[in-house]
Amino acid sequence: MLALSLSLSVMLSSVARSLTASSCQGSRRSIATIISGNKTSKLVRERLKNEVEKMKSQFSGFRPSLVVLQVGNRDDSNLYISTKLKAAAEIGIDATHVKLPDTATQDEVLQSIVSINENPLVHGLIVQLPLDSVNPINTELITNTVSPEKDVDGLTCINAGKLSRGDLNDCFIPCTPNGCMELIRQTGVSVVGKHAVVIGRSKIVGAPMHDLLLWSHATVTTCHSKTADLPEQVGRADILVVGAGRAQMVRGEWVKEGAVVIDCGINHIPDETKASGKRVVGDVHFASANQRAAFVTPVPGGVGPMTVAMLMENTVQSARHFLNRHQTRR
Repeated sequence: MLALSLSLSVMLSSVARSLTASSCQGSRRSIATIISGNKTSKLVRERLKNEVEKMKSQFSGFRPSLVVLQVGNRDDSNLYISTKLKAAAEIGIDATHVKLPDTATQDEVLQSIVSINENPLVHGLIVQLPLDSVNPINTELITNTVSPEKDVDGLTCINAGKLSRGDLNDCFIPCTPNGCMELIRQTGVSVVGKHAVVIGRSKIVGAPMHDLLLWSHATVTTCHSKTADLPEQVGRADILVVGAGRAQMVRGEWVKEGAVVIDCGINHIPDETKASGKRVVGDVHFASANQRAAFVTPVPGGVGPMTVAMLMENTVQSARHFLNRHQTRR
């Protein structure tokens, strides 16, 4: 879902105006305004909670339902799933965690997906990646077996194809790019006519981010590991979205003064001051980019919370579509 409700949009615009005013000193910006994913995601979750409560009051016993299918027992996957389940519970979504052992075969995973596809009480299905099995499994096959109507991760070829063609109102949009767009909207900066640069071309972040910006009327350049003049390309960006998976690779001196910088990276680097011996950083060198950008997302607390919020958004949207189809048939 591309647009928040009118009330939320008004709140975000008000916040953006006040932040813009406070971020400038005379004609020169001295330090970037932080775009808080924590604050924005909270607004999204509150709106969704109210929407779910209305569904329940209008349709007795109805609750949006989400299934998270996991193969194996990766620690990072367990952490991500627990975050999703907690968010769903707060909003009022029934979330079920289906966990298959790391000995699961491809056929067993496919059978589980087909079973969930056929369950009318489930409105959203996500397959937690990567698939952690000792057996060979074709991830693309698994992803595309999910029913497009329940593909709240937006990863099937059907939903990806609709997005690439600009059918934004007839598909599920991948959660991280969708969250990035909400954070850009929070700044009050219009995407229309801007030069946007996306670093990374993954199916989950980079490629759909390019499509979203393009169909929002930006002029978009996608950079990747083979791009020869990356600093030069970054320096042209009014809006920069980075999802390369390399810690602090984008230096602040590359960034165009006054740009909007959205950092999708999650990386761990050594830090002796931390009890764990490491800390989380993004793909952008925050301290230096903070001196040139107008707006920048922090890591953590930026894109991450919005990814989860947009998963909840897509699940509620799917439940709404189910109710609309049910009413039409009646």
